[in-house]
Amino acid sequence: MIYEDLTLVTSKDGEQIAVWEVVDETTHKQKSAAITRQNIFLTHGTFSDKKVCLSIASYLAGLGHTCYIMEWRGHGHSSKPKDKFNFETVATYDYEAAFRYLFDERKLTNLHCVTHSGGGVGLAMFLVQNSSYITRINSISTFACQAFGAVLNPSSYTKILAAKAFTKVLGYIPAKKLGLGPFNESYYTMTQWYDWNLQKNFKSSFIKNKDIDKQLKPANERFDYRQGMANITTPIYAISGKGDRFISPTQGCQLFFDKFANTDNVFIEYAKSSGHLEDYDHTRILMSRNAAAEIWPTVASWIEKYSH
Repeated sequence: MIYEDLTLVTSKDGEQIAVWEVVDETTHKQKSAAITRQNIFLTHGTFSDKKVCLSIASYLAGLGHTCYIMEWRGHGHSSKPKDKFNFETVATYDYEAAFRYLFDERKLTNLHCVTHSGGGVGLAMFLVQNSSYITRINSISTFACQAFGAVLNPSSYTKILAAKAFTKVLGYIPAKKLGLGPFNESYYTMTQWYDWNLQKNFKSSFIKNKDIDKQLKPANERFDYRQGMANITTPIYAISGKGDRFISPTQGCQLFFDKFANTDNVFIEYAKSSGHLEDYDHTRILMSRNAAAEIWPTVASWIEKYSH
């Protein structure tokens, strides 16, 4: 039986961030030498909440691991902030609160990360800002993660530019009506992603070069996170789907992946042409029976490979 327990942790800017502990009571009561029990941090991207991570978390919990799902501010059971926020706000404050809770309060001695979409983007930004956590993370698995590589040709550029204009006029993306997920996202939140892809950079909205490294010049220029991604040496397993053609196309995921430097990192596109069950789209790459059958076990193996 899967057991879920909610803890609200306070971010440094005063928001309440939901962290769900997910365990399988049956497997936790059993003593098994077949697997080294680990702690796993999971988080979602835009339009989503814990539900997008819950199925794979339940699977991993069923193997004996303890999972922790963080919900972004304004999503799920986290507080609804009065101030505007974007990807970088979440990376700077929400991730910090969750990791501080896991390592300082729960006293975890190991941690693996599994993220979907913008959840992986936020994790990268957080680790660039907080490099002391890099060596404390055993492994990372990312599903459909990219930030600056969605523009592949004039057509995709036009689509993203049109999406930005549409969002600006409306003020938000009506995710529920469009079938994207349960949470609408504001123009302020989404424009950062639009601009990264349109301008092909990964620049901060409020952090300067001097805030990350005093030697970076010019000191007051907005920091480009690509400068620090190579410092993230945690082994990364990056997963993309051939059917994901707008938000996280394989080429964009590959560009993001290539900024990391560990030679043990692995990138796989799941596609029929490679012998896989389907050309996965942005959601089905994580949430589908086929993903459960052929992708989730590879994530479990990646975690096991880097367990201690």
